Amino acid sequence: MLNTIQRNWFDQYMVPCFSPANFIPIVAKGSRVWDQNGKEYVDFAGGVAVNSLGHANDELKNALNFQMENMWHIGNGYTNEPVLKLAKSLVENTFADKVFFCNSGAEANEAALKIARKYALDKYGNHKNEIISFENSFHGRTLFTVTVGGQPKYSQDFAPLPQQITHLPFNDIDAIKARISEKTCAVIVEPIIGEGGVIPAEPAFLKVLRELCDQYQALLIFDEIQTGIGRTGYLYAYEEVGVAPDILTSAKGLGGGFPIGAMLVRQHIAEAFQPGSHGTTFGGNPLAAAVANKVVELVNQSEFLAGVQERHHEFMRQMSELNQRYQVFSELRGKGLLLGAELVEKYQGKAKNLTNIAAEEGLIALIAGPNVLRFAPALNIEQQDINDGFSRLESALRRFVQE
Repeated sequence: MLNTIQRNWFDQYMVPCFSPANFIPIVAKGSRVWDQNGKEYVDFAGGVAVNSLGHANDELKNALNFQMENMWHIGNGYTNEPVLKLAKSLVENTFADKVFFCNSGAEANEAALKIARKYALDKYGNHKNEIISFENSFHGRTLFTVTVGGQPKYSQDFAPLPQQITHLPFNDIDAIKARISEKTCAVIVEPIIGEGGVIPAEPAFLKVLRELCDQYQALLIFDEIQTGIGRTGYLYAYEEVGVAPDILTSAKGLGGGFPIGAMLVRQHIAEAFQPGSHGTTFGGNPLAAAVANKVVELVNQSEFLAGVQERHHEFMRQMSELNQRYQVFSELRGKGLLLGAELVEKYQGKAKNLTNIAAEEGLIALIAGPNVLRFAPALNIEQQDINDGFSRLESALRRFVQE
């Protein structure tokens, strides 16, 4: 039976910030999605690294249902049990002493940048306000975070923009050494640049950032919106490098599909925020916190994280085999289950074309800029789903090179 809700309603009724696919997904389970016509897709996108445990995970559903029967929302004049449990869990399993909860990655980064400036103002004075970020980075869509992000195309139409923000080349140790100064209050970095091409930070680069921030009394902020909650095979990516930040932001996979964001911070910095300094209506919502508690409990187990690493090798193996046959990619990169495949020069600018063809073949994938195919599937994706997904990708690549 024809569904009464039509795709063209998006064009008719919604602000055109997005250009969604022509099909409408209506049911999903694990790493499989079905649209209005009953067509099945394998999901290698994971809701852009959000559905960390796949679609409609039974344990997450149970956690949500339990909380729904008790309390949905209470407001920040009160605390609640799920959020206290989640704060305790994140503090006990990371470098952090305190947590602030919000609803998204942009909000988490907004809080991190604001607390960094306020901490510097309180402790050192108003001369110390420069924020250093990196080219091709992405930190959100608020005016502050879009300006800090290193992609001018996202900020240039909204001037005047927040000031004292510097962008430097990523992984360039000489550039940061030459720029950082007593005026720098914070350096913000993604352990893996996500939207800007799936480019891992060099361990030596992150270590130098830590040393320089210590030397100049600047705060080191790790944006782990996309890399956090098991995505790289660690609870948070900083653990692999052994470089702990002063502030870390988390969202996407933390809620497994339910909106939540978090800023993790050290005690002495947390004190810069007092009642009235910053806030949120929905942040720390009991429903979101209940789901996130279950996500952290399931993901933060050595066996589960080892499984992410095993799946990484399986994805890289199958990608390499396909590339030997079709010679479409110049580089395969990433960590854990955040993977990027850069198109060879011949196909530059056509990553979106490839994902469109893949969708027609029954595979949902992502791009990371115009030249990079990106995968961020469920961390527990089954082997059969991986095999079927790559079979469909092969069909797409066959068509892609012919067209």
